[in-house]
Amino acid sequence: MAAITQDGVLWAWGSNHSYQVGDSTTIDRHRPIRIMDNVAAVSAGWAHIMAITQDGVLWAWGNNNTGQQGILRIGEYRGHYNPLRVMDNVVTVSAGDWHTMVIKQNGALWAWGDNSFGQLGTTTPTRDHYHIMDNVAAVSAGGAHTMAITQDGVLWAWGANFFGQLGDGTSTIIGNRDPIRIMDNVITVSASINNTMAITQDGVLWSWGYNERGQVGDGTTTDRHSPIRIMNNVAAVSSGLSPMAITQDGVLWTWGYNEWGQVGDGTTTNRSNPVRIMDGMMLP
Repeated sequence: MAAITQDGVLWAWGSNHSYQVGDSTTIDRHRPIRIMDNVAAVSAGWAHIMAITQDGVLWAWGNNNTGQQGILRIGEYRGHYNPLRVMDNVVTVSAGDWHTMVIKQNGALWAWGDNSFGQLGTTTPTRDHYHIMDNVAAVSAGGAHTMAITQDGVLWAWGANFFGQLGDGTSTIIGNRDPIRIMDNVITVSASINNTMAITQDGVLWSWGYNERGQVGDGTTTDRHSPIRIMNNVAAVSSGLSPMAITQDGVLWTWGYNEWGQVGDGTTTNRSNPVRIMDGMMLP
């Protein structure tokens, strides 16, 4: 886990077997440890962490078995136990399980790491930095697929598509190694292991992909290979086995996998429709 406090300090804690806490040890941390100052953004993958400092510098640490840190030196595919400088002029970073996507200040989207399922958006199989596309406004890296929004509001997808998480109406192990156009008028996207959620300009939440625990939110447990309309007036969303959304009136809604009570409705029953949990949430 990693979080940034209001003063720009990055804190990390939890499992540390691959140096992913970033405190120069492999000791699991049960309380937050101070890692860096002047941090503007952070994104955690399966066992690596990427952070952007306020000067636009990208830093990486943790597991690097697939080159997901973005280090290009020969032999440098081992993990790094504290933050290592990767590149400059970065405004957005999203870490998938074993790959990383970044947007630079000029709107160019770059990718590196594992490409077993085409999640980098290139057909090249090596571990270099790849320039994927230009004029990108947002990106979200899932487990082994990637979603990006260009500045004209078009949503693009590529990578693994086991359960239809790309949203192109199909379901295949490898969906597409090049970006494919999915939807227009999109302002927000969130990709998780096998799911994707997006908010369009009219505030409608759309969802698709794996649905065994009801995480699509359409009242069924049927996998969805194309976007399904879920809710109106949505301001923010986070995809996953137990997705969360905030509507424009500040209400928090949750659904999906609930074995440990993660939906927050006082039960351990999976929910296939959004459940109202709390009011008064901060809007993005």
